[in-house]
Amino acid sequence: MSFFGIARTRAAEEPLRAEKPADSLQARPEDFYKDLVARRPSLLDEKLKLHERIIDEFNLAALEKLPPEELAKQVRAYVESYARAENLSLNQKELFIFAGEVIAEMTGYGPIEPLLKDPTVTDILINTHRVCFVERFGRLEQTTVHFKDEAHLLRIVNKIVGAIGRRVDEASPMVDARLPDGSRVNVAIRPVAVDGPLVSIRKFAERAFNMERLVEVGALRPAMVDVLSAAVKGRVSAIITGGTGSGKTTMLNALSNYIPPQERLITIEDAAELQLQQPHVGRMETRPPNIEGKGEVRQRDLVRNALRMRPDRIIIGECRGEEAFDMLQAMNTGHEGSMTTIHANSPRDAVKRLEQMVGMAGMPMTLTAIRSQIASAITLVIQVQRLPDGTRRVTSVSEITGMEGDVLQMQEIFQFVKEFTDKDGRMHGSFRATGLRPKFLADLKAYGIEIPPSHFDPSRKL
Repeated sequence: MSFFGIARTRAAEEPLRAEKPADSLQARPEDFYKDLVARRPSLLDEKLKLHERIIDEFNLAALEKLPPEELAKQVRAYVESYARAENLSLNQKELFIFAGEVIAEMTGYGPIEPLLKDPTVTDILINTHRVCFVERFGRLEQTTVHFKDEAHLLRIVNKIVGAIGRRVDEASPMVDARLPDGSRVNVAIRPVAVDGPLVSIRKFAERAFNMERLVEVGALRPAMVDVLSAAVKGRVSAIITGGTGSGKTTMLNALSNYIPPQERLITIEDAAELQLQQPHVGRMETRPPNIEGKGEVRQRDLVRNALRMRPDRIIIGECRGEEAFDMLQAMNTGHEGSMTTIHANSPRDAVKRLEQMVGMAGMPMTLTAIRSQIASAITLVIQVQRLPDGTRRVTSVSEITGMEGDVLQMQEIFQFVKEFTDKDGRMHGSFRATGLRPKFLADLKAYGIEIPPSHFDPSRKL
């Protein structure tokens, strides 16, 4: 039986209470709902159960074509009958709010809407319409969330990518997109996704982590913060390296808080997710080719354009190709203090990747010339890592000190030493200074910045 028949039959059996205008459902006080759930945590489970019944039993394609007023009316009727059948003790106001939440999910992103609202969820990983995993506190866990069928999941996918003018089909089976709140979305569908659509959502943090918060969660120590913040204020160019989900963007956001507010910043990203707090920020985003294969805007194009926009610093969300050459040129021509992230497993690997990416630009440069460009453009290399227990740490802070012959020289300033894993699977370790003092300390004096020598004492606990 269709949704319409079920809703009307139950509504006829037990008349509804006085209806409120459908548009008031959209204006429901969200704080009231949060308070209601705080007092009645079981309502979250009930909402998921109700949503699963809707997904499994109803004609969702027809449901989505209903006018908003009719949808609100029928959903409210169904929710009321469900509440009676399940003996949910909700008063009129609570029932009204509860129905509003269900409608918001149905008109939003369907089954994943509760996960998008859950502050403990950082990643949502959909493996076809049948299976969905989430990451909570650094660990993956399977959920009961599912879609009715592949067509249902594809409708949600098209709603996401269509909102920002992207498309996904057999001709373009992979796409990067973002939700209105800034959450990053990657989609792969058939034929490249053999068993059905694969969707990965990296949720956007409502409040970006600052350095104080990173210290609280054990990602690094105050002495390291002092050095890194001084480097940013003193216009020391840096790259942040690490694997997928290691916290590179989080660290980039945190470091950017120390950029002086009077400077003009230009950010360049594939999917805009940086949360810079400065008053003078220009944001640019790449664009894929259209259906005719035209209109593509690459990161390299944006970096070149940014140089004509009078930036003090350029922030690239992630360097992954030929734009690395233009980024190095910018850092070497008056845009010191610029920053980017790179996928790499160690500081030395990050330098090798940079060499490869500069080579992709097709410029006639020897390896020694490329290394010389890197050495003169980049000073700090900050390595972040997600450990097996799900925690994220700054595992190394290194300085590029220059060239010796044709070899690029680096020295490590701070390191995280892994010590042991306890019975609960939690990894323990300690942050240590290596005893080497950064060469850029001399440059910081020009900005009136002094770092206590004790910060670099290897015998002192950080």
